[in-house]
Amino acid sequence: MRAFVFPGQGSQKVGMGSELSAASTAAREVFEEVDEALSLKLSAIMADGPAEDLMLTENAQPAIMANAIATLRVLEKEFGLSLADAGDCVAGHSLGEYTALCAVGAFSLSDTARLLKLRGSAMQAAVPLGEGAMAALLGADIEKASALAAAASDGEVCEVANDNDPSQVVISGAKAAVERAVAIVKDHGIKRGVLLPVSAPFHCSMMRPAADRMAEALAQTPPGALSLPLYANVTASKVTDPAEEQRLLVEQVTGRVRWRESVGQMAADGVTQFVELGGKVLTPMIKKIAGDAETASLITMEELENFAREIA
Repeated sequence: MRAFVFPGQGSQKVGMGSELSAASTAAREVFEEVDEALSLKLSAIMADGPAEDLMLTENAQPAIMANAIATLRVLEKEFGLSLADAGDCVAGHSLGEYTALCAVGAFSLSDTARLLKLRGSAMQAAVPLGEGAMAALLGADIEKASALAAAASDGEVCEVANDNDPSQVVISGAKAAVERAVAIVKDHGIKRGVLLPVSAPFHCSMMRPAADRMAEALAQTPPGALSLPLYANVTASKVTDPAEEQRLLVEQVTGRVRWRESVGQMAADGVTQFVELGGKVLTPMIKKIAGDAETASLITMEELENFAREIA
């Protein structure tokens, strides 16, 4: 069995998508449609920067999605490979869940772009700048990270945001609480804590205002039928019902990204190959979680062509 997976925030960089756009009409059409949907020349920011504009959450989220969907469209239109035929399920890390839903036809490309721009804007606006923070805990499993977050909270929000793999967990919450956590990592048997260069504390209860905004937006633009099952971030389980997925997307804003559990569950359900489209950030995590599985990261035309040839 094969899973197609889609990266989350942090995978953006100036120049993303440029090679595909130059080589493929299918890729260019994706970037043009996203530009039109957002009334913004996002493709130009992706190609040429400035980097600080691309890093803005409301730009980074639709940009990462557009790059991954352009990669998929090249695979489908240039190399004749259908996602529904070649894959058995999909998943995405945080915003990547929206990309996955676009890939399986639950959202149109334009709607996905608009939803992600709103999601990025809402998450940024939920907490005043400087009041929240996130930190990666290296050499931490979920038990150690949870204990550290509880010890550091002192009445403030400090929660596990991303359970990425067996050796990396991300915490999120009030700036002072997250800084306290970083200061005492070694007391909890954790190798290192690193504050992340993010503008808001994603995937924690401080994001409630953003969840409320996404609930309204998803009520107006609900997901449709999925051509393949999706493994949801907040449950790490298979979803096929659009109404259930709509509810889970709202929960995802404040909820934990259970990536380690999601990959483990896919592997337990028989997935033996994971293919990351439009990034190379999930593959290292997957190798730590499901070491026996095959992995592939597809970004360039050459990588796409080789993959299509291998599975033809």
